Amino acid sequence: MILKHARILVIDDEPDVLFALKLLLKSEVREVVTEKNPELLLSLLRQQHFDVVLLDMNYRSGQATGNEGFYWLGRIREHDPTTAVILITAYGDVRTAVRALKAGATDFLLKPWHNDQLLQTLAAALQPKTGSKSGGSSQKPSRPVATTDLLGESAAMQEVRAIIEKVAPTEANVLLLGENGTGKELVAKSLHEQSRRAARPFVATDVGALSEGLFESELFGHIKGAFTDAQASRVGRFEAATGGTLFLDEIGNIALPQQAKLLTALQNRQVVPLGSNTPVPVDIRLLSATNAPLHALVAHGTFRQDLMYRLNTVEIMLPPLRERDDDVQLLAQHFVQVYAARNRQPVPEFSAAALRKLREHTWPGNVRELQHAVERAVILGTGSVLLPSDFSFRSLESAAAAALAATVAENPLPLLEVEKNTIQQAIERHQGNLTKAAKELGLTRTALYRRLDKHDI
Repeated sequence: MILKHARILVIDDEPDVLFALKLLLKSEVREVVTEKNPELLLSLLRQQHFDVVLLDMNYRSGQATGNEGFYWLGRIREHDPTTAVILITAYGDVRTAVRALKAGATDFLLKPWHNDQLLQTLAAALQPKTGSKSGGSSQKPSRPVATTDLLGESAAMQEVRAIIEKVAPTEANVLLLGENGTGKELVAKSLHEQSRRAARPFVATDVGALSEGLFESELFGHIKGAFTDAQASRVGRFEAATGGTLFLDEIGNIALPQQAKLLTALQNRQVVPLGSNTPVPVDIRLLSATNAPLHALVAHGTFRQDLMYRLNTVEIMLPPLRERDDDVQLLAQHFVQVYAARNRQPVPEFSAAALRKLREHTWPGNVRELQHAVERAVILGTGSVLLPSDFSFRSLESAAAAALAATVAENPLPLLEVEKNTIQQAIERHQGNLTKAAKELGLTRTALYRRLDKHDI
């Protein structure tokens, strides 16, 4: 689900915080509801579904232990495990961050926050967890991954599951390649949950969305006073993941200076928080993912070869949905049950014609597109049987994706030029309106801005 369609609930006892978040989010999301009394939290959740809860960890008890936040986190997950919860507090250390992630929080933010960082964290929390029933960064190693998460009986998916089963118990770094929407984060979680580190944190971050100024602070942390707004020390993702797994998504989109800093941290197995001279040792298993043609970027000189070797001890290529025809019906039937239950509606059936339409579609957005298509059909369908008319696909997206796929198959090097031309044409069609261009391209505004910067448009 993209940010502008999200419903956000903010629970904090500070009126200034509630006002600031409402002001920030009202133009970014579909709806934002604020409440200062946590005792009303469950009542609000029963009245309507929220996609994300921003939950303060300390209230008027005079203590800063965070126990109140953990209590309410538990109550939210009992009510609906699919709701993403981001804990937010003025106090934070490694122990608290790790405990929050292990307790089922989707993420952890410190006050004062950077607005861009908060929006990026919300966007990451709203990314569909393809086939997942948990909706959070679950640490339950006993979940039957192969049957409840990595759905699919096609030969391609059976091969992926076989590789996961073999690689997961090792300490090998894994690079996940594949188009957007193929389930790279889901595979990363499966690798973690079947590893020896399953009881420890799984920490994920979209490094491609981090600005140059946020990169070091987000990954390596910072100390109080490191920069103007650093009013408290902050734990970085490396340190929060110590003992567990660190998943770096969109790794192909980071600039060369950030690649060098990341390589140094991986080689030395330690990080230096921003503003500090003291190295902090870290013990992580690294998983990374990208939809970019990484080997082509190395040949082109825009991605470091030594970093790529660090990342891909083992490489897993995830198949696009158009190569998994046998799985389309299985996935669609799974999603229809999920969204019917979420919206408290009877589970509709698929007509034969509707299933045929789904199988014949090229799915440029892969499993994520199928998930959204089924969700829309469940919500907007008028009968107990889903018909072809309940599913509409944007031909422009399909044509663009097909052109991209053909280009990649023939020669991966022109891919960046094709992407640049596609973006420029969308912007021209909408006379410079970036919001409309982003919508046509199936991107968030943040993702479009990042690509504009990458292509120097």
